[in-house]
Amino acid sequence: MSSYILRRLLFIIPTLIGIMTINFFIVQTSPGGPVEKMILQIQGEKDTALNRITGGGDSEVSTQSSNNYQGSKGLDPDLIKDIEELYGFDKPIIERYFFMLKSYFFFDFGDSFFKNSSVIDLVKDKLPVSISLGIWSTLIIYFISIPLGIKKALNHGSKFDIYSSTIIILGSAIPGFLFAILLIIIFAGGNYLDLFPLKGIVSDNFDSLSIFEKIRDYFWHMALPITAMVIGGFATLTMLTKNSFLDEIGKQYVLTAKAKGLSENIVLYKHVFRNAMLIIISGFPAAFISMFFTGSLLIEIIFSLDGIGLLGFEAALYRDYPVMFATLYIFTLMGLLVSLLSDLVYTFVDPRINFEKN
Repeated sequence: MSSYILRRLLFIIPTLIGIMTINFFIVQTSPGGPVEKMILQIQGEKDTALNRITGGGDSEVSTQSSNNYQGSKGLDPDLIKDIEELYGFDKPIIERYFFMLKSYFFFDFGDSFFKNSSVIDLVKDKLPVSISLGIWSTLIIYFISIPLGIKKALNHGSKFDIYSSTIIILGSAIPGFLFAILLIIIFAGGNYLDLFPLKGIVSDNFDSLSIFEKIRDYFWHMALPITAMVIGGFATLTMLTKNSFLDEIGKQYVLTAKAKGLSENIVLYKHVFRNAMLIIISGFPAAFISMFFTGSLLIEIIFSLDGIGLLGFEAALYRDYPVMFATLYIFTLMGLLVSLLSDLVYTFVDPRINFEKN
């Protein structure tokens, strides 16, 4: 197993390089980068000032810049060169690419283009929010879905199976952001109750609270966002668990075990469980990363939670390349490591699996 883990860890390096390379050249060669945005902003401010002076008349400036940036008319070429140097675009794209790889190897992500902070500090500030949403939502979904899926499989076709399936389908049909708005209206100072806060993951006086009060305050703030993320997230996993167990229960080895006089619990949890759970475990990395990043974006916006999802979205919107590539790098690395962890859990659930032979 140690050699397999070493191979997987070494495989992370070319995978990261490949993903970062593709995204780097696509993003860096796309129009609308930070230099263009700064030029358009300066040109817009200049046009506004000229409009005020001329009373809204023709503000066209005859001076033309020698470069090809859209919106650069009337701007001093030296100013444009300074802007390029500010964002590192005075260097060839290949040089910028290798500089990024070298820096990221040492986890040096540089500074944000538009926020007065280093990227690593921004990530550290936003990480607690996304970790809270991702971990708690994923754990609750798995703790609900697996027992519920097993019970549905054992009671296939019963009233419980039919009624629970109806509730699950209805829950999954409601978008998470819509359910979040509904929770706010009912429980957070909307038209009905005012029981939960609408901003942040802790109160302003959090540091002055006792340990018990801090725990209560934390979950008090996280209750509605986590509920909104969980409500539609367990439908797929529940049905996957049910179908996986139904498939295993109908196999010959289960009938043989029962014929030998083994109890239903021993058959179910010693034999069926480890086989049925393999497909569930295989989906954990994707579920965790999705919940940790993309799944929490709208929830962060609705509940005013300043997390990684919102940070990455704003970075893409404003072409903040250091933040964009840093978040991509971090989440890709996390996904690869979690994938390795799921393989290790495979061997724990079913010792018959041996990755050394692969």
